[in-house]
Amino acid sequence: MGERCGWVGQDQIYIDYHDEEWGVPEWDGRALYEKLMLDGFQAGLSWITILKKRENFRAAFEGFVPARIAEWGEAEIERCLADPGIVRHRGKIEAAIGNARGWLEIEAREGFSNYLWGYVGGEPVQNHWASLAEVPAKTPVSEAISKDLKKRGFRFVGPTIVYAFMQAVGMVNDHVAGCPRHAECAALGQKPG
Repeated sequence: MGERCGWVGQDQIYIDYHDEEWGVPEWDGRALYEKLMLDGFQAGLSWITILKKRENFRAAFEGFVPARIAEWGEAEIERCLADPGIVRHRGKIEAAIGNARGWLEIEAREGFSNYLWGYVGGEPVQNHWASLAEVPAKTPVSEAISKDLKKRGFRFVGPTIVYAFMQAVGMVNDHVAGCPRHAECAALGQKPG
């Protein structure tokens, strides 16, 4: 057995995230919206900051149900700006609302999950990096997704954010080859059903 990916560190919340969640293929469209929004809120911050606030985000954002958030207005924005349990950034909060509206359009047309997973042929890309130094910050696929999401009105979805999202939701398996989770995530394979 190899060692965990080098970014994990010693904090238990990071260890649990790495061992149980990061790189596991996510097929649920609502869950994909939530993760993409949390990655957007991370911009300029560390991921552990978001992990520690994730339950607060879920409460503040009504479980990240896009249909609810798409109807938000100034009162909800002000409520979030007053909530010390989340990242209080007006632009990111407003982006989550606009992105929920964009999500609804994509969901109605083809399904948000189908839309995203279509970029990788419907199954995780299996990378085999020997070290973290080899892992890219963005790829042509993350650039294409970012460009298309922006065209659809999404914000805080740059190619680096999108690639971090792709790694987290298992669209790409970027556990380093020596990490025990690499083989475990690779075995999860294709969308069920």
